[in-house]
Amino acid sequence: MSQEIAPASEAPQNPGDLLSPDHLAGVLRDRIRKGELRQHERLPTQRALVEEFGTNRTTVRQALAILEREGYVSTRGRGAPAVVSAPNRDSPRPASAEVADRIAVAFHAEDISIDAFCLTTETLNSALAAPLIAISAGELTPRSISIRVLLPNPDAPLAYPRLVSDPSDRRPLARLRQITRTFSTSLRHQLTSLGEMQLVPKVNVEIRAVPITPVQKLYLLNNTEVLSAYYQVVPRVVEYEDEQMEIYDVLGLSSKVFRSSSDTAFVEESQQWFESLWSTLAQPLTLG
Repeated sequence: MSQEIAPASEAPQNPGDLLSPDHLAGVLRDRIRKGELRQHERLPTQRALVEEFGTNRTTVRQALAILEREGYVSTRGRGAPAVVSAPNRDSPRPASAEVADRIAVAFHAEDISIDAFCLTTETLNSALAAPLIAISAGELTPRSISIRVLLPNPDAPLAYPRLVSDPSDRRPLARLRQITRTFSTSLRHQLTSLGEMQLVPKVNVEIRAVPITPVQKLYLLNNTEVLSAYYQVVPRVVEYEDEQMEIYDVLGLSSKVFRSSSDTAFVEESQQWFESLWSTLAQPLTLG
């Protein structure tokens, strides 16, 4: 059973609920993008951020570390406030930043189409948060939204995720199935609710699975732009059913994204590649 997922607010609703470092980084990143925090301007002190968001210094430091890796801030020594900087647009940026920025641009079209091939839709869910809030607020008024997503079938013999010590152990794939269901359900309901509330006249969301291990993620935006990033396999410890496991996995949010829009042949070939999988091997993904 699925539920509609409401957009996340900046601060926790209950005093005892702490924001995750990723969430806090997302809030500050959004303020920088909107110009609320300008380039070369100092961020609030760590103490001020702790008080504003009702969190702790560890979470604030981790959030600032994320933004520093992405090029949004630079730190100037222990205790000194971080300073806003501009990411180098000539270099590939992490998916958490680049996909969000390009999808935000794509949502200014009247008719929006996104085709995505990825592992779990985590990056896509994160990137859609700001445009969906803008639509709910009446700041964006698209005529139609069409999103198609291809995901690896977790019931297939995928190369990863897998247990480092025992490749035949099925628990990492069972964990992937849970994560896929969670993010896919959230994606579908956030988008279809726009149509149900009559905020967007036409909304179409389709999610299919293919028996392929993805070696890269791919996003096709409005048939004019391609975003691609390689998945790099790393060992890491995760928790599943109250037990920790060391698995080989990929971290999609931090993978570097390459963007192409001027090379129309590459855009067309990427679209044809997606269509070839969509119309042959792909089957509807069951979320129940």
